[in-house]
This record gives sequence, C-alpha cells and structure tokens, in this order.
Amino acid sequence: MSETHATAPVFPAGRYGRRREGSRRRWLPILVTVLFGIGVVALSLQYYNKFGEGDYDPQIIGWSDPTPTELVIQFRVLLPDDGSASCMLRARDYDGFEVGRREVVVQAPPGGGSAEVSESVPTTAQASVGDVMGCRAGG
Repeated sequence: MSETHATAPVFPAGRYGRRREGSRRRWLPILVTVLFGIGVVALSLQYYNKFGEGDYDPQIIGWSDPTPTELVIQFRVLLPDDGSASCMLRARDYDGFEVGRREVVVQAPPGGGSAEVSESVPTTAQASVGDVMGCRAGG
C-alpha cells in the first residue's frame, strides 16, 4: 500500500478573500488584558485613597460601666495638623448585637498628634462592649 501526503488546498486568487494568519491578532487579547489590569489597579488605588486607612488611626482605651441607656467610650485617634476626624462609635450587647451607634467629630490638638476623647453612645439595651468602627476626614 502506498502512502500519500496531503497538501494544502489551493483556492483561486481573489475569490474567497484574503486568508487570515493566526498570529496576526494574537496581540489584541493581550492588550485588552493589560488595559483591564491597569484599570483595575487604578480603580483600587482610587478607592483605597478615598476609603482606606489614612492619617486617622483610632485606638480604644476603654469604656465605662454601661447603663441600660448609654455607654461611654474612651478612645485615642491620630490626627494630622489642623485636621478633624469623623469617628463612628458602636455599642454592642453580650451577644454581639449592635445596641447603639453614634458619629462624633474629633478636633486635632494644636500641632496635630493624637487626641484622647471620651464620648457617650446612647443605647437601646444594656451594652457590654464599645467599638470605634473607624475614623475618616471630617468636620
């Protein structure tokens, strides 16, 4: 039995259009992927600068003995020069459920640095723990 080799078909010139080469458009998916990656990184940086950690670093010092209607939270926050921070305070009960929330504005001491604050959070039930959920630029 003889062996035959297959050859590529020959088409009449101009009848079926130009034949595509597989390697010519290989750069397009790579370019789209790179541009998409750059966009994701830029968007992530923009949201981090807007909502991420900044100059404000709250730390819980403690809280008072809670009553059924309030919890006094003592905390320290690092502030930039001549800045202010808007901090969200939260009171939770023994089961971890939120029973009170309050937003407070903290002014920077002269020259910046950390400010120690003691603020009352009204509660709907007996609280057991206080949190500073975060601070951001505010005023």
